[in-house]
Amino acid sequence: MPNITYRRTGELLRKLFEILMSQPDGLRAKNALAELANRIELTEFEKGYYDSGSIRIDKIVRFATIDCARAGWFLKNKGTWSITEEGRTAYNSYTDPETFYKEAVKLYGEWKRTQNQSAVESPAVAEDDLSDESNKEVSITFEQAEEQAWEEIQQFLREINPYEFQELVASLLRAMGYHVSWISPPGKDGGIDILAYGDPLGTRPPRIKVQVKRMEQAITVDGLRSFMALLSDDDVGLFVTTGSFTKDARTEARTQEKRKITLIDLERLFDLWIEYYTALDDAARRRFPLRPIHFLAPEGK
Repeated sequence: MPNITYRRTGELLRKLFEILMSQPDGLRAKNALAELANRIELTEFEKGYYDSGSIRIDKIVRFATIDCARAGWFLKNKGTWSITEEGRTAYNSYTDPETFYKEAVKLYGEWKRTQNQSAVESPAVAEDDLSDESNKEVSITFEQAEEQAWEEIQQFLREINPYEFQELVASLLRAMGYHVSWISPPGKDGGIDILAYGDPLGTRPPRIKVQVKRMEQAITVDGLRSFMALLSDDDVGLFVTTGSFTKDARTEARTQEKRKITLIDLERLFDLWIEYYTALDDAARRRFPLRPIHFLAPEGK
């Protein structure tokens, strides 16, 4: 990009990497960019705005993260950014900011060449640069649309009435072929929100006990253990949350030898809702309505 050097871009990227490496579960893109702006002294150019209305620092960094993502250093998932092990290694190996960014650009170029192996001879360098700039513009637009959509979905599910959320989860289980025998009414539920079985009469094990939590914070191992205490050896536990689970909680669930438990965080819940959307009844679709919008994705998506 004009008016921004490799060295300055590398300085911005390395500071962004520092921020993200301290967040093992990643950070929302807008939060990462805001934290970056707080931690580094911006130039007057970087504080300004493009004609499109976007702040320059955000666009500069977003452009540079595309190189890092293609280099295998950077992950972007539904608006959350995180650093890969390769990215941590690169951060420690290329300590000079300019060298750091140039290495990412080089690896991006190698990735791009592999995408074009079957294409005709490459155009002139100037034209290729223009095409590359255009592709990155499209990629940024795609990312921001995805981030906005995911943020709205998160907000909707975290603000939904808790009993509506129970009904939503029960509807998903029915769409997946399970038979819901009981949904907790308002009031104390003893830690179980839904009971379901694999057959209509509930005569065949296992019995599925479901706890749903409409919250933003990650479920801790203590919270998970409280739920597991309600499971017998023949039960299967299903813990559904609009947040996430701590690393310790995931390890606890994965290493269980007697208790069978499955963890479903917000992202997994959304993916299952999409997967079984056609099997949902009309009431369920009205409860959590989604409409796909199709457009050309950037290269490599």
